[in-house]
Amino acid sequence: MALLSLDHVQLAMPAGREEDARAFYCGLLGLHEQTKPANLAKRGGCWFGREALKVHLGVEGDFQPARKAHPAFIVDDLADFRKTLETAGCLVVEDEPLEGYDRFYVYDPFGNRIEMMQPLQP
Repeated sequence: MALLSLDHVQLAMPAGREEDARAFYCGLLGLHEQTKPANLAKRGGCWFGREALKVHLGVEGDFQPARKAHPAFIVDDLADFRKTLETAGCLVVEDEPLEGYDRFYVYDPFGNRIEMMQPLQP
């Protein structure tokens, strides 16, 4: 028995904010919205992805943003992502250095923390 891979990351969101999710995850992060199965679509929320990367946002009645727990995404141009996010008014936060990476945190429209990372060239 062995774990093989990660299928998706799920984050919570408040009800009725799907357009905000689309603007951030599609418009700023460049993911594509995926169709939710009909039996799950009635719950609200959105699914996004690109190739092997999948992020599901599910509606949580008593929503509290994930301020410590977070997904970390590897990006190909951290400086460009930062400029895009800051220009859109997103809060970008520096943290302690992590050997081998440049990185920062950004918060989605609901306050969930997301780490953006780019490996340093040797």
